[in-house]
Amino acid sequence: MEQLAKATLVGFLLVAVPAGAGDEEAPALVAEHENAAQTLTLRTPEDWVVESRPGQPETTEARGGFLIVRVLRHEGELGLDSYHVQCMQERLADPMKAEPQVDYEYDFRHGWIGEREALDSAFVVHYDEPVEGHKDWRQRHVTVVGQGESLCLIGMAPRRVWKKSRESRALLNAVMTSVRLD
Repeated sequence: MEQLAKATLVGFLLVAVPAGAGDEEAPALVAEHENAAQTLTLRTPEDWVVESRPGQPETTEARGGFLIVRVLRHEGELGLDSYHVQCMQERLADPMKAEPQVDYEYDFRHGWIGEREALDSAFVVHYDEPVEGHKDWRQRHVTVVGQGESLCLIGMAPRRVWKKSRESRALLNAVMTSVRLD
């Protein structure tokens, strides 16, 4: 199993985390999960629920409390920019149930994760009606392409939770950086 250059991945991902977010230590990620296609694994706290979408073995979602990590993997190297735009279209509800504009925290930060090229964007989506009790959700999208694969990592948290909880930010980043490609 090849780890997605974890040291480099952690360093790249933490560049975009708000000041102080790395100050808290995330809870232990004791449970290891494999996606239905058996092409990647990720680690979570024991009480998180991890499922693949029915009929889509390369789409995996991990949930714990109000935090969500969604991972989409494709065989082959898709165009980085176009795949990142596609990745950023992933939402918690139908796009027609959200404001068309999002509030960007940052957009299209470019970097490398080992031999793979990556783009990173974060923004807040404003839903017309609450989704799981919250109208505003912060989403972070990291797209990674290289070595014959394309990966879309999405971390989602209610905006209020993201802003007020260093522990939640640390946990979301820890789960995102735990992804390993087989």
